[in-house]
Amino acid sequence: MENHVIYIDIEKMMLTVNGKVNLAIKTEVKTGELVALFGSSGAGKTTLLRILAGLVTPDKGIIKFGETVWFDSGNRINIPPQNRNISLMFQDYALFPNMTVEGNIQFAQSEKDDQAVDELLSVFGLNEFRKHKTNGLSGGQKQRVALARALARKPQLLLLDEPLSALDATMRASLQDEIVQAHQLLGATTIMVSHDLSEVFRLSNQVLCIENGIIQKSGSPDEVFSNNAISGKVQITGQIVRIEKQESIYILTVISGSTQIIKVIAFENDMENLQIGDTILVYTKAFNPIISKLC
Repeated sequence: MENHVIYIDIEKMMLTVNGKVNLAIKTEVKTGELVALFGSSGAGKTTLLRILAGLVTPDKGIIKFGETVWFDSGNRINIPPQNRNISLMFQDYALFPNMTVEGNIQFAQSEKDDQAVDELLSVFGLNEFRKHKTNGLSGGQKQRVALARALARKPQLLLLDEPLSALDATMRASLQDEIVQAHQLLGATTIMVSHDLSEVFRLSNQVLCIENGIIQKSGSPDEVFSNNAISGKVQITGQIVRIEKQESIYILTVISGSTQIIKVIAFENDMENLQIGDTILVYTKAFNPIISKLC
């Protein structure tokens, strides 16, 4: 599917807590990308995932993966979920409690491949739990198993519905790294629903901001959420989500709260003991930004 795109042009009337909302999405996603769907509850993000998975039927439109038509209302084409080569990971994991970790992963494979199972167990740090039943695992471990199982069938399209929402901040940061690693390893196109701006910025290379059923904004996280200006006089607490070296200086991208992104100039001496994920205080002294790591 190299160089192909997923073409989406659909409409679906949704019933939300705020009444009827018409989901009208028209976009293209390049294969191999990690795309985040961002927006408020009820905007249509999860409905779009379920439409792509074949679990919800649009009122009209077309969905194509490369040259393969998955849905076409005009020609009455609607490929069933099992024939779309997708994996959808729900928020509640949906693991089989009577199976081992290894068994859950093997169950998702269309053909037995022990080497692929070993690779997934290694990527997600599950080797020591391979013979354990999943009902005895922690939330973070169950999440790892669910991700490994979703990838076990080698899907063309991986759909993640707020995959890390139930985890604490430390565990989320750890699993974010593993999602990126698995995405790069297997090359599956990934579409992820998230309300966490830090997660979106850290994981995705394309963002679709959906509000009231339509795409209000799209582009890279920088294009969508940042004005690309370097902040000078500031006093904020935030989390470092990106560090870029430019000649003799560093540009830190910092997220404060749930919606504010700033960029701050830092020098070599500022960077001691700083890394992605650190929480810092940025304040102004003599017109220069001072960066202080918070414990």
